[in-house]
Amino acid sequence: MTISVSFHSILSFLLLLTLLHLNLIFSESICDLTLTDNNKVYNYKLRSPVPNYPHGARSEDGFYKVAMNETVLWFQLCDMMIFNHGQPTCLGCKGCGGSSHCGMGCSALVSNNLGGYHVCTSVGNTSSMTIDLIDKRTPHAGVVVKMSSGPPYCSLSVSVICDKNEVQGPRMLNRTGECDYATQLRHPSGCATIISAHGKGLGWFGTLLTIFLCLFGAYLVVGAVYRFFFLHIRGIDIIPNLEFWASLPHTVQGLVMSLVRRFRGPSEGYRSSYSPVNF
Repeated sequence: MTISVSFHSILSFLLLLTLLHLNLIFSESICDLTLTDNNKVYNYKLRSPVPNYPHGARSEDGFYKVAMNETVLWFQLCDMMIFNHGQPTCLGCKGCGGSSHCGMGCSALVSNNLGGYHVCTSVGNTSSMTIDLIDKRTPHAGVVVKMSSGPPYCSLSVSVICDKNEVQGPRMLNRTGECDYATQLRHPSGCATIISAHGKGLGWFGTLLTIFLCLFGAYLVVGAVYRFFFLHIRGIDIIPNLEFWASLPHTVQGLVMSLVRRFRGPSEGYRSSYSPVNF
């Protein structure tokens, strides 16, 4: 019973670590895009630091803000919004933190003046973010980040235009339909890291070797866990087929020496039984 509980505890711990690892991978992969065009690999990583901008394309204030007529839009690229100042004050905020934490529960929020009241609607969440090229014919132009939220089903598209010289925040806001919005900004993070595709990649042999190593590692881990918890083996003997792995170097050495002797022929100084003998 004790062994069973310990085994389930370890499985739960490993599952927790896996979920945390997957969450880290997901959070780090938001707003990442890699594509190949004309033997060039374009890498976009909007969250990664660039010179003078340690937060990448994300606003250091925790949010971007743009207004048009009676409409105000707050958003954060590739992350959730954080407000240390200028927090939205409006009715609603459903799905984005509620009235007491308005704006703190989503990635994009819009406020419209309806009958003299400012009503907030969530238009984006990190879980719905996608990234694509602004123009597929010109990959170096920049990327567009699209996010959505609902119901009501609203969306925001932010074009991050490549500009290596300066950052220019959003200055325009377009609206289509009931609550689909679009804006743009200029940022060095919108510029791709470009590398040549020639000679890159593992190739079929490297891929096959990687698969083999992963399977071999899984075999060792599963075998060790089984021998430890179910066969009650302790110490170095938990490694499955330990005798075989211990003798493997000697076996390989013997095979190599056998092949060397076969290809080199008789060693120097060796006299064949049919060699002439001088008396």
